[in-house]
Amino acid sequence: MISIYIIPLLVAMFLAINMGGSGTAPSFSAAYGANLIRRDLIPGLFGLFVFAGAVIAGQKVILTVGDDVLPSEHVGITMSVIVLGSVGLALFFSNLLKVPQSTSQATIFALAGPAIYLDVLQTQRLFFEIIPTWFITPVLAFAVAYGFGRFVYLPLHQKIRPFLDFLRKQRALSWFVVGTSCYVAFAIGSNNIANAAAPVMVMARNMLGVETGSASFQLLMLIVVFMLAPMFGIGSSLLGNRVLQTTGKGIAQFGPLGASYIAIITASILLVSSVWRGVPTSLVQMNTAAIIALAMVKNGSGQIWTNTPLKRIFIIWIISPLIAFTLSLLLTWIATLWGII
Repeated sequence: MISIYIIPLLVAMFLAINMGGSGTAPSFSAAYGANLIRRDLIPGLFGLFVFAGAVIAGQKVILTVGDDVLPSEHVGITMSVIVLGSVGLALFFSNLLKVPQSTSQATIFALAGPAIYLDVLQTQRLFFEIIPTWFITPVLAFAVAYGFGRFVYLPLHQKIRPFLDFLRKQRALSWFVVGTSCYVAFAIGSNNIANAAAPVMVMARNMLGVETGSASFQLLMLIVVFMLAPMFGIGSSLLGNRVLQTTGKGIAQFGPLGASYIAIITASILLVSSVWRGVPTSLVQMNTAAIIALAMVKNGSGQIWTNTPLKRIFIIWIISPLIAFTLSLLLTWIATLWGII
């Protein structure tokens, strides 16, 4: 019996590996694009800070993903495998195309498929909080990054360049930018690890009869996170270089100040979303929006659309969640026919 319950965990690990590949870009693409960190150092730092973020600030998002779209009583072994597998395959598709994808959106779509099929979709938070947040946060990241770039960064850049050159020689600025990248990884742990951990958590909670919020629940969450967080580092090592090249080198080149600013904006918005409301949202899209804004300030809007992979990125952003939704809906239908749900 115990061996059966390992299957959802293994699928969750597969998902976490793909999330690590996709999540490397928004956390370290700014520092990598500014040539401030070696590629081989990224996976270890990324996995460590993802784990810290999940343990310290990830519980609310885990509960949202686990309970607020598909009712938790429907999440057993089969449903966990269906949801996690659908998201993992959708992200694997995105990683192969070297496009960082929103894990949160793919996961919510994968949960919505079975919920719609079983006629148990919980719409309150989905339509009035989660989906609106998906639109608001990238726009907010773009607006803040553009405003800062236009009225602060660009006017002051030439004036403070000698000071920045001095800091660069002392490596102080490099340490600061890498630190902000670790801050982004922490934010990913607070929000996005829930996409892999929540179905496993709900399944285990139902199986063991653990009360939400109890000491046993906290221990269970720690165990699940401890098993999944290293997979983010593995995914970063195996798949992260492809998406790093797309977002770190393919969209725009940034100096250290711009790189750190992008990291601070996106991570702060994501952390607020995690800690305040527990809403799973897209760091990938916020990061890309901030990169676009700062690139538009530096190079103009024409170049950012004609000489970058943005069109391909936007198309995959639409297709990947739909793949997760379609797969989970189809697999739920098959599982129902076979009588295993």
